[in-house]
Amino acid sequence: MDYIYEIKKLKKEKNAVILAHCYQNIEIDEIADFIGDSLYLSQMASKTAADLIIFAGVYFMAQTAKILNPAKKVILPNIKAGCAMADMINLKQLREFKQKHPNLPTVCYINSTAEVKSECDICCTSSNAVEIVKSLNATEVLFLPDKNLGRWVEKQLGNVKVTTYSGYCPIHEKFDPTGIQKTKNKYPKAILLAHPECPEAFVDLADYTGSTTGIMNFVKNSTEKQFIVATEKGVLDRLKRDYPDKQFYDIYDKPSICQSMKLNTIMDVYYALKNETPEIEVDKTIAQKAFNCINRMLEVSK
Repeated sequence: MDYIYEIKKLKKEKNAVILAHCYQNIEIDEIADFIGDSLYLSQMASKTAADLIIFAGVYFMAQTAKILNPAKKVILPNIKAGCAMADMINLKQLREFKQKHPNLPTVCYINSTAEVKSECDICCTSSNAVEIVKSLNATEVLFLPDKNLGRWVEKQLGNVKVTTYSGYCPIHEKFDPTGIQKTKNKYPKAILLAHPECPEAFVDLADYTGSTTGIMNFVKNSTEKQFIVATEKGVLDRLKRDYPDKQFYDIYDKPSICQSMKLNTIMDVYYALKNETPEIEVDKTIAQKAFNCINRMLEVSK
């Protein structure tokens, strides 16, 4: 079966849109309508006129799309696609974290569940985290679940204390200064690009630190020809495809792969479109509270 042909056909018949995160398998791009990072995909989800949303990503992303489109059907092709970072904090843990630091604005990274978002003041992505924290005009904020992104935001702003939860991304957390030094010695002319989910000691060695989109735009606008890319393999794959005249290297000999992000396949997308399952649902009370958190972010990032 020609799955790509059938998917494109079904999209037209069902007025469906396919959103794909940059960490997805690169072949997903062939059938996706919008490809990008969490901020961009959240913005596209909030604007779509489609009746059916297929989200090639992980669970919290599909939840976000459903929260922004309660009347639309949202499908996650592979229901097992989760996020280890998002799973590091639940509602009980969030409430305990807030009780230890009362009366402070709470910022949650988009890599969190709907329940967690429902009890936070505002959401952020790695693309806009600095802008979001700055918009609160506070001298101290709580930030969760990613300790590394929170610390990076604090360093960028300089005048805001960012008290972080202890969560992290297992993919980015493994990057260490020792590993990068070996790679930099191997490719001395390469520019090091890092995601802010990387540990602080690693980020301090980077030539540029930014979100998925930030990294891709840096490469696009740079006259340099060699880059070490410290983030998930999906970004590396797309950079190699889009800029064949440039060279890209991972930190280690083995690519940095988020297995959850790689669970969605072309075949999964086809059956998700055909059968309109597995559907994502969010409790209405939680969804409304989480909507306020997400929408506040979108308003700031217009």
